[in-house]
Amino acid sequence: MSVRLFRRAAVPIVVAVLAAAAVVAVPTAQAAPAVRYTNPLANNRADPHIFKHTDGYYYFTATAPEYDRIVLRRATTLQGLASAAETVIWRKHASGEMGAHIWAPEIHFINSKWYVYFAAGRADDVWRIRMYVLESSSANPLTGSWTERGRITTPWDTFSLDASTFVANGVRYLVWAQQEPGISTNSNVYIARMGATPWTITGAVTRLVVPTLAWETRGYKVAEGPAVIQRNGRLFLTYSASATDANYCLGLLTAPASADPLDPAAWTKSPNPVFASNTATGQYGPGHNSFTVSEDGQSDILVYHDRNYRDISGDPLDDPNRRTRVQKLYWNADGTPNFGIPVPDGVTPVRLKAHGTESFVRHYDFQARVEADVRLLADSQFRIVPGLSAAAAVSLESTNYPGYYLRHRDHQLWVERDDGTATFRADATFTRHAGLADSAGISLESQNLPGYYVRNDNPRLVLRTASDAPGRAAATFTLE
Repeated sequence: MSVRLFRRAAVPIVVAVLAAAAVVAVPTAQAAPAVRYTNPLANNRADPHIFKHTDGYYYFTATAPEYDRIVLRRATTLQGLASAAETVIWRKHASGEMGAHIWAPEIHFINSKWYVYFAAGRADDVWRIRMYVLESSSANPLTGSWTERGRITTPWDTFSLDASTFVANGVRYLVWAQQEPGISTNSNVYIARMGATPWTITGAVTRLVVPTLAWETRGYKVAEGPAVIQRNGRLFLTYSASATDANYCLGLLTAPASADPLDPAAWTKSPNPVFASNTATGQYGPGHNSFTVSEDGQSDILVYHDRNYRDISGDPLDDPNRRTRVQKLYWNADGTPNFGIPVPDGVTPVRLKAHGTESFVRHYDFQARVEADVRLLADSQFRIVPGLSAAAAVSLESTNYPGYYLRHRDHQLWVERDDGTATFRADATFTRHAGLADSAGISLESQNLPGYYVRNDNPRLVLRTASDAPGRAAATFTLE
């Protein structure tokens, strides 16, 4: 059951506001090649935003825990951002506006110029948070000069932050979070059409999200950090909800791509969070996301922050340990996004698609099988790690059950906990080969039963020889 959105009367005024792009317009197929990143990408960096530019660089900015500056780094790969040199492109003012709480910068390239949008408080009133814009005409925003374009004006002079921009059907829009007079929430999400410059809006302002559901109101009544991705004939808008501790999570709005984004009736709110804390993987408070794409442009990448512990002493905003993380965003057969769960720290997982099918290896009641359109995404995600009994080989570790591995027993495949025995570790170790039926894929040969391969025996996964063409096809998998 979907929850319809809330509406405010249109405000027919032109107001200055920020514009920070969060739309990825690169098309993607339902299946795309596997990506491999190592998390966390950056420690002590919250509210991350990564923009892939046409110059071949990824540009990364985020909130520094001192809340006193805007930082920027770039690299030609996402993983390269982890070690890329960081440049301070702007520092807070010593007094007055933009003098405190420098939050959530985003960098975008609009009309041949660079823009950074951020929120800031006053030096003499740190919670008077408003939105501001920087502009640069330089080719390289790390070395170029920046001009302050000033405060972003909205219909109300109230707490406001987290603006972002996207283009739909040739029209650029702004989305942001703000506290509206007369509504007893910390912040709601709004949308308006952008005006003549990337820091103005024009015409109607529509309220898209008011936090009312239980998972949106834990600790505080918050809807903030909107980001948009367009795929499969639809607009998807994520937002972050609840307090910035382990309760923080992502919600989702969906609208047809042909609809008017300013029409609140066009949007449907998911009744449950789409991305939340996960005790098994040790990830807490995931949120304030952005979207980018893989180096080959074929996979959508979810960028977000979280912590690797649940309990926080004092105000979560005083805790500096939010980390920037990335993982692949998958798509269901019906074209909707599948966020899965925040994956464990370390190498990101993959999925194994059975050759010639649209079915994936997954565990169900801890038995391995193949299945199409796996909605419990993490059941079908595995980390490929050094072999438990031979480092030159590989083992496949479950994503949602860390410490559990794909192993053969009685010539069937199971996902079971490593009990430390030599038998288990041998059963869970495989020699990785180029796919027997397609060299672009992989085949997994048992380490302790040479000549026996992991095979698709729909719906089960079994260990058998692969001496003929059907056998080789059944023993071949594509990494996604």
